[in-house]
Amino acid sequence: MNNLGKNVAIWLIVGLVLMTIFNQFSKSQDSASQIPYSQFMVEVEQGRIASAEIEGNPLRGQWIRGKKADGSNYATLAPFDFRMVDTLIKHNVKFAAKPEAEPSLLMSFLMNWGPMLLLIGVWIFFMRQMQGGGKGGAFSFGKSKAKMLDESNNAVTFADVAGCDEAKEEVSEIVDYLRDPSKYQSLGGRMPRGILMVGSPGTGKTLLAKAIAGEAKVPFFSISGSDFVEMFVGVGAARVRDMFENAKKNAPCIIFIDEIDAVGRQRGAGMGGGNDEREQTLNQMLVEMDGFEGNSGIIVIAATNRPDVLDPALMRPGRFDRQVVVSLPDIRGREQILGVHMRKVPIANDVDASVLARGTPGMSGADLANLVNEAALFAARRNKRLVDMADFESAKDKIYMGPERRSMVMTEEERRATAYHESGHAVVAEMLEGTDPVHKVTIMPRGRALGLTWQLPERDRFSHYKDQMLNELAILFGGRVAEDLFINRISTGASNDFERATAMARDMVTRYGMTEKMGPMVYAENDGEVFLGRSVTTHKNVSESTMQQVDSEIRRIIDEQYALAVKILSENRDKVEVMTQALMDWETIDRDQVLDIMAGRTPRPPKELPPIRKPAPVHTDTPSGGAEATDAPAAEA
Repeated sequence: MNNLGKNVAIWLIVGLVLMTIFNQFSKSQDSASQIPYSQFMVEVEQGRIASAEIEGNPLRGQWIRGKKADGSNYATLAPFDFRMVDTLIKHNVKFAAKPEAEPSLLMSFLMNWGPMLLLIGVWIFFMRQMQGGGKGGAFSFGKSKAKMLDESNNAVTFADVAGCDEAKEEVSEIVDYLRDPSKYQSLGGRMPRGILMVGSPGTGKTLLAKAIAGEAKVPFFSISGSDFVEMFVGVGAARVRDMFENAKKNAPCIIFIDEIDAVGRQRGAGMGGGNDEREQTLNQMLVEMDGFEGNSGIIVIAATNRPDVLDPALMRPGRFDRQVVVSLPDIRGREQILGVHMRKVPIANDVDASVLARGTPGMSGADLANLVNEAALFAARRNKRLVDMADFESAKDKIYMGPERRSMVMTEEERRATAYHESGHAVVAEMLEGTDPVHKVTIMPRGRALGLTWQLPERDRFSHYKDQMLNELAILFGGRVAEDLFINRISTGASNDFERATAMARDMVTRYGMTEKMGPMVYAENDGEVFLGRSVTTHKNVSESTMQQVDSEIRRIIDEQYALAVKILSENRDKVEVMTQALMDWETIDRDQVLDIMAGRTPRPPKELPPIRKPAPVHTDTPSGGAEATDAPAAEA
């Protein structure tokens, strides 16, 4: 009925427009051959008019149409003239008269009622728009914004998802169930009502959901958690009801809710005051997923990177029966992800995905996609046809360490102090056992740091051990110790090192139980978030004397590792001097050059890279300073 009303109104408007055009066209045709009445009478008296046809009322004017003696057509509008008929008879003009044309019934109806009907139609149209007949109407807030996907508008499949084989196996079971439910129902199994995908940002939760939509031949409704709640109270609950009603009509189907923590946070914090709109939305979602009325054939898939803030009622079996952890990829997963993204760019023969995977620990799928894209951009700036390993190294440096700030002008004294600082980090890291190898050292300012020492793990690390953490403390102090030993001055450049060292030492004592004196006990205070339903107050269960002992243990650990850094650098002054000079000459040294220095050999010169193409100069009225910033690595300042 809604579509019928719209169509009728549209065709009425089209008809009125066409009638107006036809009327204007017919009038223009009449006026094209029209002659003045005085000329008509002269031509009658001169015998040039052969025939005439008189139409209309003489009191309101008459149309006279006919043919001239030469065969051409004419038309004229005659005013009231009682002598016209006598003149036509006198000059032998054949003429006929017919009554004034009456408008048709439809024409009369449209002329009388058309404007009113048009106004009524426009009024109805706008009222229906306000009530939700159109998108974004004033009363359409309760309509669900879920987008329905099918095979035609989603080309992502499981072949495009790599690095999370266990998660793929879990969700592929859902696809298999939707395709052949009898295989599971014969054994008494039922379809899971909900799947919660949990993982760090960028691990591929949304991509995995798109792959489910591409693999399953069922309707797929996609919506974000933030699409439920808007300015009006009750909108979120209404949209949840509308979404599940649409899903019931298309069952079996899948509903995907991205970032469900926007509406699924824990209830009962009591800090907002008044009526919490998000709680209404969450309550309605809980009822729809597993309430009095069942929703057979509807599978809800949700994604979040904050499972700790979700309400317990939402997490229980029957609502989300299964939690699928989409974790950061391991070395094999990173290699597979790189392979997927490298298919889209021309790769040189020297690029080895396994080497890149080993050198990118902790990167998510989104990070690896960005790495391949940055490498392609570097290759384009260097006028290459293929993306080679050097481009990937530059891209990795940029992502880890930030872009180079070549426009930053440093004095020779500052550069030398920075070189000693970074050499101190690197030499301590190389002299200690069990530490990650130094991959690159640079005094080129990157990001917010004046220099960086990048240690690259050889394998994925899942736990931190006491000896490793103590070594990291000594490495952090290496920069300040080198400044003090070699230039007899200390700067603010080690402030971040001290912050990290203090936090690490405090965690060793208060959280990890890594000291004999304090023992395996947690001394950290409660730091729960108040607005996530946690306790409003923090509980201090540690006495003042105990906290003094904690502080003394932290101080002991820091002092011991600082003394270790002093001892190492004092015994290896020659290596620090050589590395400092290499940094002053080349600004950046890599793993091979670090090994040469630590072995007492002369460091080999750096590998030459193709020059980066500079943009065309822009001519301005005022001189502009600054150079182009190139990209590079990240790690420990």
